[in-house]
Amino acid sequence: MTTRQILSRIGQALLVLLITYTVAFLLLSALPSDAVQSRFGDPALGLSQAEIEAIREEMGVDKPLVVQYFTSLGGFLTGHFGNSTQSGAPVATLLADALPHTLILAASAIGLALIVAVLVAFLATLPGLGAIGSFFRGLPSFMVSLPGFWIAILLIQFFSFQLGWVRVIEPGSVEGLILPTLTLSVPMAAPLIQVLIRSIDETQSRPFVQAVRSRGASESWIFWRTVLRNSLLPTLTMAGLLFGELVGGAVVTETVFGRTGLGYMVAQAVANRDTPVLLAVVLIAATSYIIINLVVDLLYPVLDPRLRASASERAARRSTDSATTSAATSERTVRS
Repeated sequence: MTTRQILSRIGQALLVLLITYTVAFLLLSALPSDAVQSRFGDPALGLSQAEIEAIREEMGVDKPLVVQYFTSLGGFLTGHFGNSTQSGAPVATLLADALPHTLILAASAIGLALIVAVLVAFLATLPGLGAIGSFFRGLPSFMVSLPGFWIAILLIQFFSFQLGWVRVIEPGSVEGLILPTLTLSVPMAAPLIQVLIRSIDETQSRPFVQAVRSRGASESWIFWRTVLRNSLLPTLTMAGLLFGELVGGAVVTETVFGRTGLGYMVAQAVANRDTPVLLAVVLIAATSYIIINLVVDLLYPVLDPRLRASASERAARRSTDSATTSAATSERTVRS
């Protein structure tokens, strides 16, 4: 990927972020509820309507929608996400506390899902397994149909209550990551397996694989040394998409396990109509999605030698064209 292409992608990413922020702001502003009224309108607090209006004025939510939009956008551009209408704490502080937990969970889940996908795809495409291979080919359809909350409840019931292997009440940092990772990796592995099996089937039918097989190489050697590397690109793209969704979408898993993270923060913000927190989480999720997919694009030439060769050929062609142009210019100069 050239510098010009990278700059173009960055420009497109900034445009996508602006559109995402605008749509999220308009949708949240269209909600019939009022975060300030929901937080301070409780009669038990004893606040008068005048005091509530003063709070609205202090928070700037009484201003016209256009003014709120550009004020909020300017704050986001300078790194100030505002304050939570529920707790009053800076949203940036809340994000700094919650984001690392979600990133660790997302990374561990996508890593485990990739390992499961590779192993299942190997067994599903290995020749001579018959019914076993058919079983593994049909496994993704079953895995993707399992609800996340149901998987979480089963894991808690079996590993925590029945076997007592993993604590769900005050677990350690690593121990508290085990069951949420398993919960997220099961439905995530399903599309990865499907894409990888399809890519492996296409790769195995290519002439260079047949040539390696004709030399007497074992099927395992062919898979791990030749087929897998040439089949990873579509799976890597899918993994990037899933990772971007995980950063802002682990709501159910973090809520079931009571785990601090963006998902739990979103659940609390929705319940409390906490618009600044929701806007910040939407922007964080969109940013992570864009960054991950840009990294995936940059990794393509590393995994596929053909892309490196194409880039080298284009560079050589540009150098040849430049040399030819320079020679022609020099010749015209000498003649003149």
